[in-house]
Amino acid sequence: MRKILRSHVPVLLVLLCSIHLIAADKDPAAYDIREHYTKFEYRIPMRDGAKLFTAVYVPKDQSQAWPFLFNRTPYGVGPYGVENYPQRLGPQELVAAGYIFVSQDVRGRNMSEGAFVEESPHKDNKGPKDVDETTDMHDTIEWLLKNVPNNNGNVGIWGISYPGFYTAASIIDSHPAIKAASPEAPMVDLYHGDDAYHGGAFMLAANFGFYTFFKPQKNPTQEQGGVGMKFGTSDGYEFFLHAGNLEDLDRKYLKGGNPLWNEQVDHWSFDEHWKQRDLVPRMKNVHCAVLTVGGWFDAEDLQGPLSLYKAIGNLNPGTVNLLVEGPWVHGGWARYDGHKLGNADFAQNTGEFFRGHILLPFFEKYLKGRAVEELPKAYVFETGTNIWRKYDAWPPKQAVKRTLYLQPGGGLKFDAPGAQGFDEYVSDPAKPVPYIGYQALDVPQEYMVSDQRFAATRPDVLVFQSEELEHDVTIAGPVSPRLFVSTSGTDSDFIVKLIDVYPQKELEERRRRGGNDVAVPDTDLQGWEQLIRGEPMRGKFRHSFEKPEPFVPGKVEELAFAMPDVNHTFRRGHRIMLQIQSSWFPLVDLNPQTFVEIPKAKPSDFRKATERVYHDAGRASGIELQVLP
Repeated sequence: MRKILRSHVPVLLVLLCSIHLIAADKDPAAYDIREHYTKFEYRIPMRDGAKLFTAVYVPKDQSQAWPFLFNRTPYGVGPYGVENYPQRLGPQELVAAGYIFVSQDVRGRNMSEGAFVEESPHKDNKGPKDVDETTDMHDTIEWLLKNVPNNNGNVGIWGISYPGFYTAASIIDSHPAIKAASPEAPMVDLYHGDDAYHGGAFMLAANFGFYTFFKPQKNPTQEQGGVGMKFGTSDGYEFFLHAGNLEDLDRKYLKGGNPLWNEQVDHWSFDEHWKQRDLVPRMKNVHCAVLTVGGWFDAEDLQGPLSLYKAIGNLNPGTVNLLVEGPWVHGGWARYDGHKLGNADFAQNTGEFFRGHILLPFFEKYLKGRAVEELPKAYVFETGTNIWRKYDAWPPKQAVKRTLYLQPGGGLKFDAPGAQGFDEYVSDPAKPVPYIGYQALDVPQEYMVSDQRFAATRPDVLVFQSEELEHDVTIAGPVSPRLFVSTSGTDSDFIVKLIDVYPQKELEERRRRGGNDVAVPDTDLQGWEQLIRGEPMRGKFRHSFEKPEPFVPGKVEELAFAMPDVNHTFRRGHRIMLQIQSSWFPLVDLNPQTFVEIPKAKPSDFRKATERVYHDAGRASGIELQVLP
């Protein structure tokens, strides 16, 4: 995805999003790039006359012809100058295997000419001088094939985060030389589940941190780095609580200096701005093999890989379309060993496994014609059991839809409730529910598995949990809440969190089972409430993301939405928990709970609201899961 989560060290993190610093080998000096590659720099002309800065690293071994492996980025392809080499070109497994590595500044960024457009739209009907990401890729490939000697005519593309978007956008109507592409954590639809909006709610902390330094460049042909803002505090909850509305953030801190921030905030519904940028309906004429990669704990672009995989499959029958999902944070498969995240232990170095046994064989097969083991359609990591699974489709065809229903008294069962009932709480925008139980300015990657016990004790959080499970329950696919709710306000958010509750004697139980399929954590996890998936839904969009509607106070309405997929096993002896609340701050911006334009909401618009969630035969609230037999 596009966003960088560590807002207080932005320059370093922008560099981390660059292809050059993304590999995770433990010894940066283990492979000397200068010794094995010769660097060239070019300004490659596009059809409209703009020249794009491109760095090319050619293997010194000239005994064979090499394929191109291409990355396009808005974060800079430095260090600039042919005498200056990066520490890394990409994962060491790929660098050691030998490719002609190509890194390009996209138009309007750093050393490339032209105008930069955030998540630039694809143009379906182009004239001879019209440009988009497809044409820029096409024109670059044509130039490289003719001007870089000793290439074998094959091109691969890959990129993580924003470069993942450019990878996906570049394979629409793909150039015939492109044989393989790996869009990883790609931005696909910023409004529907990627960086900007989730369920119509604005992802506040991550976006504001990012746009304090990612700004339009006045002179895009000069190397520039982002400069972040000094927040003056380490407590993001307090900072955003007293900062005012979204327009106040711009006025007080950004001072009107970043139109990219205003672009995000101003388009708070799914309008033409977002529709033009949605890649899902535009992924047509993809002729290369595609390996889409995502992380189950990606706080930025969790939905993008899932949406892209589905779109390519639907619109390009016959195209090789593969999906990999691991237990990773944003880009974690490329720069970490992938063994742990917070208290979650995955029992193996999942990142190293991916790079050596999935990514490398994929490119070796399609770019060099090497004989490798066939990859499955979906290669996914099952958390809870810590096992890699291979499926011939995602979600797995054998998964069965089952609904866990809310019960009176805080229960959670696969049986629908019978008695009349509801639970209620008062949501106060002046005291929103935090999304983590500790102080942080940034958005810690660990929040995706964070312990939820801090929230379970709050009066403005509803808690429903199952009895101890008598057998393992494995879910594989989307998680879909269906709630019957009412509010005393005219707008409200409803956040649903799916949680794995560990037994009070988890370590003893694990040792008693004596199984080797799960890791025994180093820390005591007795009673740990591990977040598995959480998502907000902004109530005004319950019928349409294009046309918001107010609630009628006290009127019961259905609220149904889909959360991103999971592949998780709730182990025997654990419990399944749902938490329901109406704020998740400052991960998500505050809903005033009155029907107003939220970025412009006045202090008087923010009011307490009584929220009710119903659970009876006619209004059976629950969460639909894809359960494996």
